[in-house]
Amino acid sequence: MTEITRREFALLTAGASVAAASQLPRPALAAGPAKIIVIGGGPGGAAVANRLKSADANLDVTLIEPKEKYTTCFQSNVYLGGFRSFKSLTHDYTGVKKRGINVVTDTATAIDTSAKTVTLARGTSPLRYDRLVVAPGIDFKYETIEGYSPEAAKIMPHAWQGGEQTWLLKEKLLALPNGGLVVMSVPSNPYRCPPGPYERACMIAHFLKTKKPNARLILFDAKKTYSKQAVFEEAFDEYYKGIVEINLTNEIDDFNVVKVDAKTGIVTTKAGRTERAALANIIPAQKAGAIASHAGLTEGDWCPVHPENFTSTKARDVYVLGDAAIANDMPKSAYSAVSQAAVVATDIIASLEGKPRVRGTYRNTCWSMVAPDNSAKIGGDYVPATKDGKPYLEVKEPFISKPDDSAELRRQTYQESADWYRTIVADLFGEMPVKAER
Repeated sequence: MTEITRREFALLTAGASVAAASQLPRPALAAGPAKIIVIGGGPGGAAVANRLKSADANLDVTLIEPKEKYTTCFQSNVYLGGFRSFKSLTHDYTGVKKRGINVVTDTATAIDTSAKTVTLARGTSPLRYDRLVVAPGIDFKYETIEGYSPEAAKIMPHAWQGGEQTWLLKEKLLALPNGGLVVMSVPSNPYRCPPGPYERACMIAHFLKTKKPNARLILFDAKKTYSKQAVFEEAFDEYYKGIVEINLTNEIDDFNVVKVDAKTGIVTTKAGRTERAALANIIPAQKAGAIASHAGLTEGDWCPVHPENFTSTKARDVYVLGDAAIANDMPKSAYSAVSQAAVVATDIIASLEGKPRVRGTYRNTCWSMVAPDNSAKIGGDYVPATKDGKPYLEVKEPFISKPDDSAELRRQTYQESADWYRTIVADLFGEMPVKAER
């Protein structure tokens, strides 16, 4: 596949066009032109806006998103491994606009939940809403790692938000000296996409194996265990032995990365181990997008919600979904966000019509590519329940790939993930996505 140039990257992040065709389920029709504002144009925000508009074309639905183009973080590891182009991950909102949704390219800077208004960075007056959906994704707790900052991330990219950071990490991989050392850091839970760092480790290892065979990858993890661990351990042993070194925190050594030096490339763990990286991929601890805390929707780092419909526990007629929400057993993933969006849209319609509101049920699947034509998955159904006397969202009928799955089953799982990506971006952005390029 051909890597894009800086000029092509600038064009990709500026704007393009798409065509529409939604297959999203339709909730019950709403009555009247109620005003619904959705903050955040990622999977959760785009999905709920689309579902609402497909339910009733008369609804006044406004989607607020600061970027003209959205580059998916999901499947970005596959791009790093060389199995997708950057272009195939990047989508604009032309198709969303064609559905009759008002897409505002701006940043929401304030929410007044009493007056039911949203203030925009470039807006002249606040926008009024009847229902508000907040899907701001994640922000980073840079302060948890000494020496790390948004400026340092330009040298030691996290690439845990799609877009420039994704592209930057790939550029640095391409420029890595053969024999250079890559160092990754993985934070404590919770964070976006629990198995994501280990899929990334596999994809970087594949890149090194095929492009920089004398280079190595060292991973420091603040946790003692991780999602799909048995499957990943099998992959590291089978495909990447001698390339990848995994360091999990244990009773003796704490491998949480606590300090970095962007100038020298030195990465330091809490246990005192240091490595000088030619390329450092530092993934810091995370929190809900800034607008959520500014609006008083957070409790700690994340937003508490009622699990039956993802209404905020902090404000009336406000919903929080996707990565920013506290969803208990349900992981922070694109699939989760879209599943939550279906429940949120249905609940909004019911509330506007004054009809009974049904407790939602949810589903998630997370795929991870470990080698060419070889993917594993984990997921389950999620239902509202009670735990320790409090509302809780718990997993039912979980499933997970096994280390000894056949090559054919793993190939089918890889194809399933590719098919899902094509379907979901068509649903979200109203386009036929660019085919993945090898």
